[in-house]
Amino acid sequence: MQSTLAAGHTLTLTGIPMIDHIELQTRNLDANLRFYGDVLAPLGYEQKVDGAAKGYGNGHDLDFFIVVGEPSAHVHFAFGVASRALVEQVYATAQAAGHRLDHAPALAPHIHPNYYAAYLRDPDGRLIEFVCQQPT
Repeated sequence: MQSTLAAGHTLTLTGIPMIDHIELQTRNLDANLRFYGDVLAPLGYEQKVDGAAKGYGNGHDLDFFIVVGEPSAHVHFAFGVASRALVEQVYATAQAAGHRLDHAPALAPHIHPNYYAAYLRDPDGRLIEFVCQQPT
């Protein structure tokens, strides 16, 4: 099987997303629901599942879940976004909501010339990145 980078920068194996979904554990469910509800809204995501696992999705994906449990340490992951303006919008939304900011939106030419990202910390201290890898 050959890996390809599809539109939106989803790593796929023969056209199927390599990572189908992610589930995070937290000791503070309410704070994480507020954080992810705020920062995922500009991406068109909202809470779609309200059981023991709280699930977020958009019109066609249901791929991000939060459950009560012991949070993993040293976690870093990135949400791919379609534009630099959207990276900035997510960061501004987080800032206005009083969430923990890590790095303001900026180019990261040491990664590649079009890598534009902003970094936040969720309530459990995980490094959450929002990145656009498209040219302006």
